[in-house]
This record gives sequence, structure tokens and C-alpha cells, in this order.
Amino acid sequence: MIFGINGGEFLIILLVIVLVVGPERLPQYAEQLAQLVRKARSFMSDAKQKVDTELGPEFRDVDWQKLDPRQYDPRRIVRETLIEDTILDPNYGKKPTGDASAATAAVAAARARSQPQGPSFPQFTPLPAGQTPPFDTEAT
Repeated sequence: MIFGINGGEFLIILLVIVLVVGPERLPQYAEQLAQLVRKARSFMSDAKQKVDTELGPEFRDVDWQKLDPRQYDPRRIVRETLIEDTILDPNYGKKPTGDASAATAAVAAARARSQPQGPSFPQFTPLPAGQTPPFDTEAT
């Protein structure tokens, strides 16, 4: 299925082209179409070769389909982020075995060190019953 056209529709389009162009000019148009396709293939291969030489050897093994933005589902990303390390996570509470547990502990320790510590606030104490809260007449 090319461009959303099925086989029957494609045959009808070919029949209309043959009738409109006529059998005398059809070989010329077919040859021009073949030349156009060859030029397009040549252009694409040259462009790909230029990109490979410009970016260097480290980008030759990149899987570009993984970076396709059409594959990202924001709902899935948010869901996975919110569920990770919670009771809803299927892997929650399972302890990895062997070297993986040491690596996980190292990653958790690095995360804890890298997270900024917020300001420490005094503990909240509610006002006694009947006492009015402080009010700043100049601030309002």
C-alpha cells in the first residue's frame, strides 16, 4: 500500500494515465520517470554519504529510528516516571542480586548526593484557640 492506495485503485490510476498520455508518448514518459527515480536515488545516496562523512565515524552506528519523535508517547513516559519506585511498580521491593545490587546502591547514593537540599524551615506550630494570626497592615 503506497500513499494509502490499494492495488485496485493503483490499477485504475495506471489505466487513466495510459488513456490520457496515449500509447505514442507513454514510452517517453516512462523513460523520464525512470531517469527521475535514478536521480533521486543518486541524490539520496550522496546526501547520506555526506552526512556520514560530516558527522564522523561515531554516528554511523546510531539507530535513528529510536530518536524518532513520533514514537514517544507522553502518557507512557509520565506513567512510567510516576510509577517508578512506588508500590505500583512491578519491580518494587525486589532486591537485585549480585553486582546489580551494589550498582543500584551506588546509583541511589549518587542521586541522594546530587539532589539539592532545600532550606530548613522551623516546625509548624498551630496557634492556640482564640488567638488571632499576625497581620501586617502595610503588606495588604
